[in-house]
Amino acid sequence: MKTARNIFKSIIGGAFVFGLTASVFAEAPPPRADLNITDNARIRAVTLPATDFSKPEAYEAMQGGATTLAGHHGRDVYTKPAPNLSPEALLNFNLGKALFEKFWVSSPSSTQASDGLGPLYNARSCHSCHLRNGRGEPPRDGDATSFVLRLARPAEGEESQKQIEKMGWVNLPDPVYGKQLQDFAVPGLQAEGKVQVSYGDVEVTMGDGTAVTLRKPSYRIAEPNYGPIDAKTTLSPRIAQPMIGLGLIEAIAPDDILAGADPDDKNGDGISGRAATTPEGNGHAQVLGLFGWKAQHATVRAQSAAALNTDIGISSPDEPASHGDCTSAEAKCLSMADGVQSRLGDSEAPDPVMELLTDYSSTLAVPARRDVGNPEVLEGKQQFYAAGCIACHRSKFVTRRDAARKESAFQLIWPYSDFLLHDMGEGLADGQQVGTADGREWRTPPLWGIGLSGVANGRRFFLHDGRARTLEEAILWHGGEAELSKDRYMKMKKKDRDALVRFLESL
Repeated sequence: MKTARNIFKSIIGGAFVFGLTASVFAEAPPPRADLNITDNARIRAVTLPATDFSKPEAYEAMQGGATTLAGHHGRDVYTKPAPNLSPEALLNFNLGKALFEKFWVSSPSSTQASDGLGPLYNARSCHSCHLRNGRGEPPRDGDATSFVLRLARPAEGEESQKQIEKMGWVNLPDPVYGKQLQDFAVPGLQAEGKVQVSYGDVEVTMGDGTAVTLRKPSYRIAEPNYGPIDAKTTLSPRIAQPMIGLGLIEAIAPDDILAGADPDDKNGDGISGRAATTPEGNGHAQVLGLFGWKAQHATVRAQSAAALNTDIGISSPDEPASHGDCTSAEAKCLSMADGVQSRLGDSEAPDPVMELLTDYSSTLAVPARRDVGNPEVLEGKQQFYAAGCIACHRSKFVTRRDAARKESAFQLIWPYSDFLLHDMGEGLADGQQVGTADGREWRTPPLWGIGLSGVANGRRFFLHDGRARTLEEAILWHGGEAELSKDRYMKMKKKDRDALVRFLESL
């Protein structure tokens, strides 16, 4: 039996590449620096959009290339290591898994390697939010675990501009509550408040008369314990995202993502995706953002460090604040003991911890597709293309030859995302600028594994705040640049809409 790596070599190594027309080469993006001329041409051919929907594309089921988890679709489908890991990488994966799942405790504690929680926090472990590495859910019965409210306000005045230059960001946290509302606190300290959500109904009628009820959420902070929220602070709700395939995303060549950007909509298709940029390092050099709902982080490690610090209150060399998101207005919080131990370094999660957490988060397997040859799935894929969804949910990439992780290098992957920022309309707007993303823009989320969301942890809630209870509801909330695609979906016959959803369920 061929391995996934050999299969991919057979795809891109065939003579069919040299039969490409000159027009295809003329439209090709700039060549990638990590590839030679021949490989650039071959990869261009492999990653072209589908045109034949009568049968699956070659090796379409292997969504993560050689990192794909085949033949396993149970409750732990998001928790398995990539099957091509070396013995050393597998050991690091398992050590990182233990850190990802461990509960941090408040300081001081006899378990010095685990203390430093909070003092204000949203969860005690990474696993609490990313249950079995799946998606989160909106608040339910007062429990907002796996859901947070991000806080930000616009910069005003010279002092604010100086702070922004120092931070490298274009917004400021709430002056009292910081970057995020923490709804838990260590003993002896009050939590900042509780999230309350209420829903109204939005009725949508399809072209054939079918009625669908959408949930429109409204958020507020109940009984804020440290005074009122600043009047200009915006609340942005976020559920935890699935963890699969992160290392593959980081291994995508930036040039391939940038080639899809069209901020001025020069081709006139109504899609004007923008590349997110984010500061990296002390010099705040701007690099391509890939992770987070607004693509505010460039690497898996940066995303992990930010979540560890803001959600759990654990410091690292990347995010050195040992009191997490406590602000100067929360004096008692800043006076609480932290978990910095001199024997471990100057942070609660020193480099070895961060490296192992990053290893684990970067090497989780992507599940294989199911039913790729099912006639209804193939019809749904054609409808997905016909509606124009493929304009933002780009199907294929080939990762870099020189990727930092060998298991992620030179893989044909199927994330169904362009990893760009898109205006999604007023219905999904949060009014909050994060990095270079404005209050209406969101990064296109990858769709691989989406059909297994409920299997993984029972949570089938979609979009950034989990308002959508079904994939159809998620589609119907699309607006802005996706308005035309949504309208096409609404005008489809029911059997065609069902087929499109069936295709998504197969991912």
